[in-house]
Amino acid sequence: MTRSEGIFSPSRAALDVAVLVLPRASILEVASVLDPMRNANRQLGREAFRWRVVSPAGQAVQLTCGIELPSVGGLRAAEGADALIIISGYDQAEVATRQLIADLRRMAPRFEAVGGVDAGPWVMARAGLLSGHRATVHWEDLEDFAAGFSHIDVVPDRYVISRNRFTAGGAGAAADLMLYLIGVRCGIGAAGMVADSFLYEPRADSTRPQRPGLVPGARDKRLSRALTVMGQNLEDPIRLSIIADTLGIGHRRLEQIFRDGLGQGPAAAYLELRLQHARRMLADTEHPVLEVALRSGFADRTTLSRAYRRRFGMSPRQARNPVAR
Repeated sequence: MTRSEGIFSPSRAALDVAVLVLPRASILEVASVLDPMRNANRQLGREAFRWRVVSPAGQAVQLTCGIELPSVGGLRAAEGADALIIISGYDQAEVATRQLIADLRRMAPRFEAVGGVDAGPWVMARAGLLSGHRATVHWEDLEDFAAGFSHIDVVPDRYVISRNRFTAGGAGAAADLMLYLIGVRCGIGAAGMVADSFLYEPRADSTRPQRPGLVPGARDKRLSRALTVMGQNLEDPIRLSIIADTLGIGHRRLEQIFRDGLGQGPAAAYLELRLQHARRMLADTEHPVLEVALRSGFADRTTLSRAYRRRFGMSPRQARNPVAR
């Protein structure tokens, strides 16, 4: 990972950060960016960080949880900040208007660094701010993001710093990124105190995959490993015998591990992962149903439709178009 001089370097100067929050962003992602800076100031007993929240329309932004987040103004209110962080979530193609993209493209050179969280990298890419850079995005969007922007080196890392650009896949990754920023600017001791304050165990390695496949409370780590393998092979499902061989166990033992940990067999769990993948694509993309089927490991639209209706009580077409229900 290429580290940036500039904001990611030791300094006692206060870092001024403008945070552009788009409608339908997650409150957890906003908090993951803002609260580490607030807590760092508290731990250090000085103003190491300053921040301001701006929005596309210069008004309060409605987040996915229904809370409205106040802002100090539109993008112009970010003038003078050292860094700009863009936080976006659902429907970025709609909420990041052409005017906003044009404004970002024009204003980006005025900041020492520009970053994005979750769908924020999509907004940056549309503005041409990631050309020739290494970047990541939320794991649900990695494949489409890489296909849409061939001039960006897309990786599945938790967060990426590429010269004067930085990207994070989601809330947890954003917290890791902010702790890294605090650590390099103010010392690893300060970052440790911030993490301890939140009872948070940071991921020291930014290149760790975003989806470790962990199941909270799972007694057998082989369950997590098996789910990881399944998650990496949704488009071309692999045989359960191969998964068992990968774990060094027999098929019967694999079956028991899944029933003990999830209350269902591995075949049912694998199907659930593929159906949930299809459900996300139907909700968040405009891919034809056939493409959704193929990218979820189903042979055709009919096979997907049968499995989808059994699981969710409606067809893929009805899931995408509520009027058709």
